[in-house]
Amino acid sequence: MSSDFSDDDVTRLRIALARISRSVERTSADSGYTRTQLSVLGSVVRLGQPGLAELADAEGLNPTMLSRVVGKLEAAGLLTRQVTAADRRVVEVTATPAGRALHLRLRKRRADLLAGQLAELPAGQSARLQAALPALESLAAQMLRGTRRLPVAR
Repeated sequence: MSSDFSDDDVTRLRIALARISRSVERTSADSGYTRTQLSVLGSVVRLGQPGLAELADAEGLNPTMLSRVVGKLEAAGLLTRQVTAADRRVVEVTATPAGRALHLRLRKRRADLLAGQLAELPAGQSARLQAALPALESLAAQMLRGTRRLPVAR
């Protein structure tokens, strides 16, 4: 498997993406929720009414951790859990109006921050970032699939 990226390029990309992510996520820090909690809430809003297994898969969390996170979000009035009528072993999760409102408010705040920073880039760099979006989205999807197969380090 060949790569056009040197080790230094890979390191630079990893650091740049981590810095961007941390900067954007700081806008959510004052919400009082962890990054994982907000990610789970966002997945529930995006997926509609996922089962816990689907949500665990989407988030890459083990069922015990997911249950704790969903429990905290439920206690905060942001999510509800309900057993399905078709199969009482299946539990589905739904965002409450308050959960959807929080998710949308934080998503807008993060998008506004990033849009402001992008607007300050020189035109050439901005165009190159736009052109790279499909590749970055593909990499993100590939990595999400790949992390589900990684062995646990001991």
